[in-house]
Amino acid sequence: MAMEAGSIVEGKVTRITNFGAFVELEDGKVGLIHISEVADVYVNDVHDFLSEGDKVQVKVVNIDGNKIALSLKQAKPKPPQESDGQQFRQNRRGDFRKPQRQLSASFEDKLSKFLKDSDERLTDLKRKTDSKRGGRGSRRD
Repeated sequence: MAMEAGSIVEGKVTRITNFGAFVELEDGKVGLIHISEVADVYVNDVHDFLSEGDKVQVKVVNIDGNKIALSLKQAKPKPPQESDGQQFRQNRRGDFRKPQRQLSASFEDKLSKFLKDSDERLTDLKRKTDSKRGGRGSRRD
């Protein structure tokens, strides 16, 4: 089968570097999954998502001479979305899970929370500094 851009192929991870992972494909050719194409989330270390010897399904993004660009995240189906706007995140095994906190909040909600927190902090600061100075309205004889 001729390999072309856009096709999904299977391969084995042979080497992991700080910029991606090299994958040996079915026909003996080697391609690179760049670190930006490993997962939909920020990837600090490729070892968190892949290890040497893993069998992976990847999408061929580009073929330029001997260089084959591969993508792991484009080969996987898009994660399901909940109706209330919460997104699911995918872990290393491919299981989907809910995020720890809600990712989307309206601007007004964020602004309201910020103003409330800011007001509380200013009140605490004022209370602490006034007690150290003896208060603003201290008596003068």
